Amino acid sequence: MKPITKEVYLKWYEEMQFWRKFEDKLAALYIQQKVRGFLHLYNGQEAILAGALHAMDISKDKMITAYRNHVQPIGMGVDPRRVMAELLGKGTGTSQGLGGSMHIFSKEHGFYGGHGIVGGQIPLGAGIAFADKYFETGGVTLTYFGDGAARQGSLHETFNMAMLWKLPVVFIVENNGYAMGTSVERTANHTDIWKLGLGYEMPCGPVDAMNPIKVAEAMHEAIERARRGDGPTFLEMKTYRYRGHSMSDAQHYRTKEEVEEYKKIDPITQVLDIIKDKNYATQDEIDVIDQRVRDLVDECEKFAEESPYPELNVMYDVVYDQKDYPFLSHKL
Repeated sequence: MKPITKEVYLKWYEEMQFWRKFEDKLAALYIQQKVRGFLHLYNGQEAILAGALHAMDISKDKMITAYRNHVQPIGMGVDPRRVMAELLGKGTGTSQGLGGSMHIFSKEHGFYGGHGIVGGQIPLGAGIAFADKYFETGGVTLTYFGDGAARQGSLHETFNMAMLWKLPVVFIVENNGYAMGTSVERTANHTDIWKLGLGYEMPCGPVDAMNPIKVAEAMHEAIERARRGDGPTFLEMKTYRYRGHSMSDAQHYRTKEEVEEYKKIDPITQVLDIIKDKNYATQDEIDVIDQRVRDLVDECEKFAEESPYPELNVMYDVVYDQKDYPFLSHKL
């Protein structure tokens, strides 16, 4: 695995801090009704992305996830201004403002969504991995899903096929404990989700996903196994979200005390503590990073606010491939 150096810690801190502040801004814009529909935030789970990116080769590896999908494409190289514009429904967004919060997508940067159907991305991730194996690209696909989606039948069909064909895929369940609002304990008679891999003799195990170092180590091993042609791995990332399932979630299923307890192991704080303990940066240098993060968030908001909405015809032009489709009318 690539060494975790001073530069890596500083990069992790700045990136995770930016992802957190970026989504805090989205929450504020949602309250102002500038972001419509649903909004699922990643606050608390940032170590999963930070650790994974350290282990990946983003020049050929790919990523697919569910609807909690705003910061992953940014990590893969998508312009954050375009991500924010997409959430505001603007024509400069990643899908010209037509995808919105749950459907960020960038083939150019190896990010394949953003899927609103619970568990729908699990077989798709295996399909992308099949293409990599067929065309011998050397790429590995990271397929993320939540603890609620782990109960979908498509997971079992996909696991069986992925093991049978030794596909270069890493399956990752981001277990934040509550799915939409039902605890893991109430959804099955077992709480160790990673053990689902045992039935397929798939390498599997739990990971402390509040710590990017632990994530990077586990992801490196899984990615290298896939790249060697030895097939998939199933990792259970044990994490926690500080906000509700979505902005409309009243969070009656947990206490404020529980949330505060988990904030004591905030992945951003853990990284910052290491930076301070090892004297990797002075407080003034940390302040400069924080200001840089705030400035970039402001720049993203300004770009999104000032961008135009897509032209009306765009909504029609991307639906039908046949230009003279007989039932198509631009009249409203």
